[in-house]
Amino acid sequence: MFARFPSLAWAGLLALGLQATQVAAISKISAVGSKFFTADGDQFFVKGVAYQLTDNDPLVDTAQCKLDAALMKELGANTIRVYHVDPTEDHDGCMSAFESAGIYLFVDLETFDSSISQSNPYWNSTQLKAYEAVLDTFHDYDNLAGVLIGNEVLTMTNGSWAAPYVKAAARDVKAYRDSKGYRKIPVGYAAADIASLRPMLQDYLACSANSSENIDFYSLNAYEWCGDNTYSGSGYSMLQKNATGYSVPIFFSETGCNSAPPRTFQDQNAIFGPEMSDTWSGAIIYEWIEEANKYGLISYGPSLAATAAATATDIVGGFTRRGTPTPISPDFSNLKSVWKTLTPSGVKLSEYTASVSSITPLACPASTSGGWEVDPSSPLPTLDQTATAAGSGSTGTSGSGSGNGSGSGTAGSTGAASTSSGAAAPGARAPMATIFAQGTASAAFVAYSALVGFTGFMAWWL
Repeated sequence: MFARFPSLAWAGLLALGLQATQVAAISKISAVGSKFFTADGDQFFVKGVAYQLTDNDPLVDTAQCKLDAALMKELGANTIRVYHVDPTEDHDGCMSAFESAGIYLFVDLETFDSSISQSNPYWNSTQLKAYEAVLDTFHDYDNLAGVLIGNEVLTMTNGSWAAPYVKAAARDVKAYRDSKGYRKIPVGYAAADIASLRPMLQDYLACSANSSENIDFYSLNAYEWCGDNTYSGSGYSMLQKNATGYSVPIFFSETGCNSAPPRTFQDQNAIFGPEMSDTWSGAIIYEWIEEANKYGLISYGPSLAATAAATATDIVGGFTRRGTPTPISPDFSNLKSVWKTLTPSGVKLSEYTASVSSITPLACPASTSGGWEVDPSSPLPTLDQTATAAGSGSTGTSGSGSGNGSGSGTAGSTGAASTSSGAAAPGARAPMATIFAQGTASAAFVAYSALVGFTGFMAWWL
């Protein structure tokens, strides 16, 4: 019956089918020992950018995501970090756009009203349900690299009393993940760079003999390397010393000091070079969009006076929040040039697996009066438990080296940078309706499967 169709038509169908089979899904990320690996067995290094265009969810505007993903791919980025999302929205279009560009996502589970408080630590069912909702929404995306259960919760010298609640959140999110049968999506924490809390917090979050209580990765918001600095002068050598022997992956969840512009991103040479790449799994640069803090890698248009911005569409704080991304010179090209030269191969999973069983958590830090005040023998808080002791923390000191870090730009930051990922700004735009409706992905998969099957038959028949 097939003989009546022109051979040219068959060739066209065959070519289309073969093209479809060549579009491989992105390889899922997992945490194994102290490193990230793709499902293909390659070690994964984070080359990322912080992506929060407004306080609203940036992963619902498919058209904008496609524009940004294309330029991020040119930059050399393979990861974004998003601080706030709305689990009730449709994210298929944006997640597909970033996946097509080879870009993964680390997403914070907390919202403005569900984050863990340092001044009054507690962990309750309402918070857990909010975290679960975000995980439920994103778990099925292959390019979800990991989730964060907190961002800079501890920012005080004596703020350690909140640490057990952070660890309890990781425990319960991991338990929920496993109870739902989701893949082992890494669950981690992003810490403020407070010298008086390092490395105690870092070790504490991963020190339990019971791995179900430990974070799956640890990340640090650090702005120590500023301008023309060095590996030792910046304090990075101390960060490396503190991280040596760490039992889970560790990376920079924010970096890119701008106190000595233009930014040349010299720290990336250390992070991805022989000094640190065997311990650290990469870095996320702060941030994608240009704002008043001057950390942006791109701009969507010139800044506007407050009077003009008051009634303009997609303007917050005098800065346009969507449109065609234009690189900020020379920061964008500087980062692109640096990243292009840094391609650590790491270790293959097949070679690394044999050594994983020998990796053991570092010892839990001992409690010290007036400093790290967490008893390592105390059990973690139970769900719905609130701290009973009064906190007596004072503002901590950021950084450990001579680099004068300007601090993180995210909510709860100890530094001066201000960003859309902080408190909600008045007049923030409502999310644009996504282009893809719910169910499009599954329908496309059915069509794709049929096409692949048909193509295989035709390849055999011809």
